[in-house]
Amino acid sequence: MKKTRSDLLNQSNWSRRKVITALGAGATTAALGPLILTSANASPNARIRHAVIGSGGQGRSHCKQFSGIGADCCVAAICDVDPDQRRRALEVLPQGSPVAEHEDYRRILDDQTIQTISIATPDHWHTKIAIEAILAGKHVYVEKPCCHNIHEGNLLVRAAQKYGKCVQHGTQSRSSESVRNAIQFLRDGKLGNVRMAKAINHQLRKPIGRALESDPPTGVNYDLWLGPAPKVPFTKNRWHYNWHWFWDYGTGDMGNDGIHQVDIARWGLGVEFPDVVTAAGGQLFYDDDHETPDTQVVTLEYDQCYLLYEMRLWTDYQCEGHDNGTIFFGDLGKLEIGRKGCFVTLIDKEPEQIPGQGVSHARNFIDAVIADNPSKLNAPILEGYISATLCHLGNIGTRVEQRLHFDRENLRFPESEEASRLCSRDYRDGYQLPVLR
Repeated sequence: MKKTRSDLLNQSNWSRRKVITALGAGATTAALGPLILTSANASPNARIRHAVIGSGGQGRSHCKQFSGIGADCCVAAICDVDPDQRRRALEVLPQGSPVAEHEDYRRILDDQTIQTISIATPDHWHTKIAIEAILAGKHVYVEKPCCHNIHEGNLLVRAAQKYGKCVQHGTQSRSSESVRNAIQFLRDGKLGNVRMAKAINHQLRKPIGRALESDPPTGVNYDLWLGPAPKVPFTKNRWHYNWHWFWDYGTGDMGNDGIHQVDIARWGLGVEFPDVVTAAGGQLFYDDDHETPDTQVVTLEYDQCYLLYEMRLWTDYQCEGHDNGTIFFGDLGKLEIGRKGCFVTLIDKEPEQIPGQGVSHARNFIDAVIADNPSKLNAPILEGYISATLCHLGNIGTRVEQRLHFDRENLRFPESEEASRLCSRDYRDGYQLPVLR
């Protein structure tokens, strides 16, 4: 029996209909809605005070993006447990602007002059900080994946719905005009019946070696960095960026980079949670401290189509014309979305590029905040949660090596307690998730 969109997300006394009502019609997958470029409602004197939590490479990118928006926004505070990262973040911000520095993100949440935050911490902190920020009355831009596990994301969507806050997900392709035009091309039926999409993550990520236990860098609050995760000794491989490859903190490259391709594939197919996931993966290239796979194949089964994910982290060459990209296969030809643009190749025709300009994802977020209207978000948290869940499903299937039926109402797998346990996690004392009343 084909699942309808209203069958989805009916869990814990809330429904998809309620979520869509709160987030606005722009939160649905089928309705693309307008591409918001500027805010007609922005007052000339409006100035959003923004804070960036997490000052690594992505956090510094946030500093540049939000400080570069213009008169509507300024970066008023930064936060990181590593003083060196804070120093590097300050260096990319405009000189002369007063910026508060914090080690503990809770000081930012306490600051009532801060209206918006963006979260660029390790994955295991995303949901906790996001929900606490919502409860503190702030709007949130949260990096992908929005959650470290499926239950976290469910709670985050509920919080956004309950308090009506703008919560933007860091899948920035949804603010690309060319990608939106390509998705509309599919919606208009110009590729015919699309029965399969392939999300591919092909790149070279070099080995990280093996690191001995050591003291944390001077001045670093390592216990706060661990947060919800188990307390373990410091090693440099659990530290900057390499944390992605440990299950306690990251989600492997499927949640790190592959989520972009998975999100586009799901968006184009017009699907949400799958009925079944089949996955396999492991380490064919790495022999080091990595816990997550370097090779992974995931099949997400829907009633009338399939979404495939392929990952190879040992290829420094293109495959199928892409390093990272998404391919839709239809009756009339194929549509490819990648870093070089969007191209459609109809049967017996030459490839044609789908035009479109880049649009700032941060700008879209600030416009929605100024309008106090979550429906203006190009990547609302509901859509981010669904795409993040697909990545978690792929990782869970890979880890338990079992074909799994997903119970979307109860967020579990009926045939596997082991897999069901991976839908959540144990939280260290003092770092539990907030409780929504």
